[in-house]
Amino acid sequence: MSEPLALSLGQKFELERMTRAIDATGDPQVLRGLAKQLLQAWQSQKAATQWVMRQQLGAPARFGAELTMDAGLLDALRPDSSKGGMDVL
Repeated sequence: MSEPLALSLGQKFELERMTRAIDATGDPQVLRGLAKQLLQAWQSQKAATQWVMRQQLGAPARFGAELTMDAGLLDALRPDSSKGGMDVL
């Protein structure tokens, strides 16, 4: 069975750096801009994950539709919530 998803040391440092930057920002306009950047990054990551899954599963590309996954596959991709992990996006 595959090992659970975990952040690399570099990702942990980047997460901490960005968390501190958000905490230090009091300007609502700047926070809105950060939120929009994070939404873009999240959607890009989802698209990249779906592309990799299609490549590994040999599934044809779906135009304009989300890749359909069964519940077992989704559960396998999600870290154990009792460990305080982040959701896979």
